[in-house]
Amino acid sequence: MHESWYSVLHSEFEKPYFIKLKEFLVIESKNHTVFPSADNIYSWSRLTPLDSVKVVVLGQDPYHNVGQAHGLSFSVLPPTKLPGSLRNIYKQMASDIPAFVVPTSGDLSPLARQGVLWLNTCFTVRAHQANSHAGKGWETFTTEVLRAILNRAGDERGVVFMAWGQPAQKTCRALHIDEAKHLILSSAHPSPLSAHRGFIGNRHFHLANEFLARVYGQQDTIDWNAMISEAQ
Repeated sequence: MHESWYSVLHSEFEKPYFIKLKEFLVIESKNHTVFPSADNIYSWSRLTPLDSVKVVVLGQDPYHNVGQAHGLSFSVLPPTKLPGSLRNIYKQMASDIPAFVVPTSGDLSPLARQGVLWLNTCFTVRAHQANSHAGKGWETFTTEVLRAILNRAGDERGVVFMAWGQPAQKTCRALHIDEAKHLILSSAHPSPLSAHRGFIGNRHFHLANEFLARVYGQQDTIDWNAMISEAQ
């Protein structure tokens, strides 16, 4: 875990819920394959230090098939085929952003390095069993990660929260986020099962940059085309 996050979250590791979570993961890892690999569970923190967060995208749990999860919600490393949710995310980016080119890569790390926190509600999952680590303690920890963003010392600038689907929206509501300071963008989830119920056409990437331009300045908006830029 990046030091910026560890410094505000380290007390969580000694709480009963987290100790119980660690015990569960030790047993789970002995008996089953767990994704992502242990060294990638906190990769979100290393790619997006606490003081750099400008946009939060909250997913549910990691992809559960081989070669997919690497610690960022919705992201996969090459040469993994783009999952349906990510294809829909790219489709909406293309609608929102002039000259956007849909990448062949599903690696969202370039956006993470710009301040987009791709965070899952649960950080681990049993192979081939979606949502199998729900209710084990990660949800409590994720809430504290989000609270750390809201409580950043000396930072009066707001953050964009993209809440896709009911679980993400429920998490945001529980935090009582100050909407006079922060921007909450809610819609259906980008999953192929629900994307056409309100995710497609939500203009979230355009609206996020409008907010960031106003609060941070035009120079600190997100280059959503960064996956192509870095590949070149």
